[in-house]
Amino acid sequence: MTSHDATTPGKKTAPRRKNDPEGMKKRILDAAVTEFAQTGLSGATLDAIAERAGTIKRMVVYYFHSKEELYIAALERCYGEIRDIETGLDLKELSPEQAVIRLAEFTFDYHASHTDFIRLVSIENIHHAKHIAQSQKIKSLNRSIIDEIDAVLTRGKQQGLFRPEVDATDLHMLMSSFCFFRVANRYTFETIFGRNMVSESARESQRKMLVEAVLAYLRRV
Repeated sequence: MTSHDATTPGKKTAPRRKNDPEGMKKRILDAAVTEFAQTGLSGATLDAIAERAGTIKRMVVYYFHSKEELYIAALERCYGEIRDIETGLDLKELSPEQAVIRLAEFTFDYHASHTDFIRLVSIENIHHAKHIAQSQKIKSLNRSIIDEIDAVLTRGKQQGLFRPEVDATDLHMLMSSFCFFRVANRYTFETIFGRNMVSESARESQRKMLVEAVLAYLRRV
């Protein structure tokens, strides 16, 4: 009997590793988002990201080439996720006011539950958005939400519900800034003013506050 005719009794053959490049890229991106959010662009290393992803640095470099390119990919992932969900809100199927309410409540809930997104945006502002400036994908993604809001505003203005001078980008800023601030500044705000902005007791009242502020800004006097 030759060596290739049979295996040694009782000896298990090691399972062959499945080649899953998309799964590997996803794990690396997941790890990168977390690592960049926790330690910043300067503090994160490819070794730490590889360890978190359960792989080696060589594989990270193979898929993403450099830390900066991986960081840009992480930003694209985060912006892409929120924009993808927004396009599924079916705002065009709602009345203008109900569409605004749905978008405001979604923005509030998303920011509250995606703190890594908040941290990454804060980090990119520290770097003066120079990495976002390199990504045509992010610019295109964020144009989509402005177009969605503009369509809602146009309908509301045509029906005499909204003030004609309201701008889609300004409305986006109003909603995003409220939702972003309560998460990004939670620790300093609580230390200075003694109020936990992200507590369960505060959550519903703040969510309602956002909706009322947005509608008051939009409505004709």
